[in-house]
Amino acid sequence: MRMANVTSRPGVPSTPAVLIWLGSGAVLITLCVLFVDRAASSWSHADLHRPALAVHITRLAGWRYPSGAAALVLVAALVARITGRELGPIWRAAIAAAVATLFATIAVTFVKYGCGREWPETWVQNNPSWIGNHAYGFNPFHGGEGYESCPSGHTTRMAAPGAVLWRRLPRWRVLWVLPAAIVAVSLVAADFHFVGDCVAGAYLGVGCAALVMMVI
Repeated sequence: MRMANVTSRPGVPSTPAVLIWLGSGAVLITLCVLFVDRAASSWSHADLHRPALAVHITRLAGWRYPSGAAALVLVAALVARITGRELGPIWRAAIAAAVATLFATIAVTFVKYGCGREWPETWVQNNPSWIGNHAYGFNPFHGGEGYESCPSGHTTRMAAPGAVLWRRLPRWRVLWVLPAAIVAVSLVAADFHFVGDCVAGAYLGVGCAALVMMVI
């Protein structure tokens, strides 16, 4: 593989880039919360009836499979180093993507707690929800499984490694975007998450990836 197809580790993002990232995320999420989320959830519930394919896709993006894959990459990299193999750019990209996946999996738990958003539908312990009783809002630091809708952990876990590989292996950028996009669409189609949850998850995943790429 030619070196031109693998980019080097980026430095610290510039202040304007960070502000644009934060501002665009805040605007998109706010627009979703105000104008998109309730309508999309009601439409998904009434018309799509939780497609089986969408449900299966979301299960693959649960924390076990991405975290397990990330752990395997890190173990393989460790074995390679122990056996004296040099880790080239593709290996380093894979390591960064794996670390970003694990970092995102941890980070999203804390952000969910901070947001305390109610789910589109009732899943656990008769939790309040938009479809169940038109409960719709944020309850910061509430805690509990009934208040963990935002951001989408599935989308976060897919976006984090995708963002790393987008930056490090640019030749296949379309391929790196697809997993997060497919999972987000499936989550909305199954009414497992609001659109805004998926947007927030994507931004959080990219943020986690950026932090990891500053050091790996």
